[in-house]
Amino acid sequence: MAISQDSPKIVVMGAGAIGGTVAGHLAEAGEDVTAVTRNTRVADAVRRSGFKLAYGGERRVVRGRIEDRVPAGETFDLALLATQPSQVEEAARSVLPYLREDAHIVCFQNGLCEARVARIAGAARVVGGIVSWGASMPEPGLYERTAAGGFTLGTLEGGLDAVLGDIGTRLETIGPVAYTENLQGARFSKLALNCAISSLGTLAGERLGGLVRVRAYRRLALEIFTEAAAVADSEGVRLEKVAGTLDLSWVALSDAERARGASAGLAAKHGLLMAVGFRYRKLRSSMLAAIERGRDPGVEFLNGEIAQRGDACGVPARVNAAVADAVREIARGERKPCRANLDQIYREQIAAPVAA
Repeated sequence: MAISQDSPKIVVMGAGAIGGTVAGHLAEAGEDVTAVTRNTRVADAVRRSGFKLAYGGERRVVRGRIEDRVPAGETFDLALLATQPSQVEEAARSVLPYLREDAHIVCFQNGLCEARVARIAGAARVVGGIVSWGASMPEPGLYERTAAGGFTLGTLEGGLDAVLGDIGTRLETIGPVAYTENLQGARFSKLALNCAISSLGTLAGERLGGLVRVRAYRRLALEIFTEAAAVADSEGVRLEKVAGTLDLSWVALSDAERARGASAGLAAKHGLLMAVGFRYRKLRSSMLAAIERGRDPGVEFLNGEIAQRGDACGVPARVNAAVADAVREIARGERKPCRANLDQIYREQIAAPVAA
C-alpha cells in the first residue's frame, strides 16, 4: 500500500549525522516527522535549539520533534532506520509495535542490514535506502553535510512500485533519488566503498581528503574493493555502480595489476580514487565517531562482513580481515588511530606478499 496520504506520520530512529539530517530536512519540508534517539545530549540540544543544518557555508535552524523513545499510543506510517548497523535489529523491534500493519521500514545503514530487518518485520515491508552523501555531527544537534548526493531505493524482492515512489518523493527534499531492481548488487557495491572509506578513516583518525593523496593508502582501498568484488561474484551478486558512476567491477584489480607495480589500467584506477576522495574529502568516519562515543563501531557489518563471507565461500579477504582486526583493537583501546596503522597493514598484507 502506498503512503501518499497528505500527512503521513514518519518516525526516524536515530538522530546521529544521517538521522538528524534526514529528520531536520523532512521537518523543514513540512512533514509530520518524529526523531527518536537515546542520546540525551542530542535530544536536549535539538529541543533547546532545533535541528541546526549546515552545508556549503550556510546554516539554518529547523524546529522539529525529538523523543528519547517511540511515543506510546501513536501509530506511524513510515519508519526510517538511521541508527548504527549494530543497533538496527533493536531499532526495528522497538518501532514495529507502533507501525501501521502495512507500514514500510527503510534501512539507511551501511552494510547488508535489510535481511536482518526482514527477519523481524517481513521482507515485503523492508526497503533499502542507500545513502550516497556524507554528514557529520560536530556537536550535539549540529548536522553538517560533508558531501553532496542523494539516495538509491530498492526492495529485497526487486520490484519497483508506488511505495518506493512515495518514499522517494519525500526524500527528494534531501537529495536526488534513484531506484534499483538489484538492491543486493547496489548494497554490495556501497558496502565495498564503505569498507574502504570508513575503515581507513577510522584507522588513521583523519578525514578522507588527506588519505587519498597517499598511493599506498589508495592501494589498500583498491585491495579492499577487489576482495569485496570477489566475494560478491562467488555469491552470484551482480554489482551495481555506486551512485550510478563508480563501477566496482572495473575498479577491482586484476591478477596482473596486483603483481605489477605500474600499468595504464592501475594508474586509471588510482586516478578514479583520487576523484572519489576529492568528492568525499571532508568525510569523517562514522565508525571513528562511534568509537569516540564509547559505542560499537559496527565493523562486523563492513570489513568483518566481507571477511566472514569470504571465509564461508573460500575466497580470501585478508586485507579486509586485517582492517577489521585493527578497528577492533582501536575500539578496545589497544591502539590509537594514526597513519601507522595503515602503513602496517600495507606492509604486512600487500608489500610483503608481493615481494615474496
